Amino acid sequence: MEKQIVILGAGESGVGAAILAKKKGLKVFVSDSGIITKENKKVLSNNEIKWEEGKHTMEKILQAKEVVKSPGIPDDIEIIQAIKLAGISVVSEVEFAFRYTKAKVVAITGSNGKTTTTLLVGHILKKAGLDVLIAGNIGVGFAREIANRDYSYIVLELSSFQLDGIKEFKPNVAIILNITPDHLNRYENDFSKYIASKLRITMNQQKEDVLIYNRDDKQIKANLKTKAKAIPISINKQIAGNGAVYKNNKININLNNKKMTIQELALQGKHNIYNSMAAAIATRILDVKNDIIRQSMLDFQNIEHRLEYVLTVHGIDFINDSKATNVNAAWYALESMTKPVIWIVGGVDKGNDYDEISEIVKSRVKAIICLGESTKKIQKYFNKIVGKIETVSSMEEAVRSSYQLGDKGDVVLLSPTCASFDMFDNFEHRGQEFKNQVRKL
Repeated sequence: MEKQIVILGAGESGVGAAILAKKKGLKVFVSDSGIITKENKKVLSNNEIKWEEGKHTMEKILQAKEVVKSPGIPDDIEIIQAIKLAGISVVSEVEFAFRYTKAKVVAITGSNGKTTTTLLVGHILKKAGLDVLIAGNIGVGFAREIANRDYSYIVLELSSFQLDGIKEFKPNVAIILNITPDHLNRYENDFSKYIASKLRITMNQQKEDVLIYNRDDKQIKANLKTKAKAIPISINKQIAGNGAVYKNNKININLNNKKMTIQELALQGKHNIYNSMAAAIATRILDVKNDIIRQSMLDFQNIEHRLEYVLTVHGIDFINDSKATNVNAAWYALESMTKPVIWIVGGVDKGNDYDEISEIVKSRVKAIICLGESTKKIQKYFNKIVGKIETVSSMEEAVRSSYQLGDKGDVVLLSPTCASFDMFDNFEHRGQEFKNQVRKL
């Protein structure tokens, strides 16, 4: 039987795309080379969607008119090459779901800060009383939600992998926060390919659309091409015309000669100033009133596992930044610390270049606790920069050692710079374990 849509991968995005396709009257077949969770099998069966696990049956897959691919599946593997060779369109769940919404879409990408900015934009729009969905690379699946109902506004966090699979996706407002090396193993270790992937967010935008970009980011400045109305954000640099500048501890926004100032921010750290400026401009463009934006900037709560304050034990602060899975994310975390740092670092190294953070480590870190499989590389690099380095074999040991090394007025920062898969299910599991151990002190 001909299958009009084949979904590869039965995770959150795959199952969501399958449900949406079924609701829209398409024939659907889901194929996963791994094992599908009991819960997802139940969802697929309840929706009368055929599925297979532990294999990909090529004859069924090659009958598709279109394939919706999970962002976790690389483009260069044999099965994807075979599908493309057969002339079958391969798209991401974001591209597929976008066809079925009439919402105004705000899309956010960047190597770091995109989750915080996505949640902040969503928070402001909700505070303004609007009908908002926050989805994409965060929380709920875009397609799964659209299968239930459409929304007036959709705020999407988009990874480079999701952007690789778009063809006609066109956000009304796009935000590019920064581009630093990450996931280069998926881009043949070619940074220019990763940059091109991030910039795809604006590729279909037209002059009626808006692109908010970080003018202080060298890669964005050097490579950006867009037909959209481009609005820059910057720290300390003058911007003529539309844009946002942070100067004298204030965000100054100018849009169509209407000015706005924001003085108080719930989010601290230089990186969060960029996130706040981008969110303020995006929501101002969507006609949210200035006082609602200001109030939202004050009462916003950041996400779990991203610079999340856990506890203070005998004058030592414990901060959970388990979501920092690359060097640049750890730089942002260290940059926002104002106390001497005992840094818990390590895990699965994705090709980290520690040169990027050597200066900030030298100035902020008094001791390092190495955890996970990349400890030798970390020790070798930092042993001349940091006076004290210890290696541990469990999170319990990491927390105990950091506590013993700490003095009143210090901060213990879990900001691993690495993936978590050597010891934990994911970064959430790692962060949760850190918090559990801190509470046992």
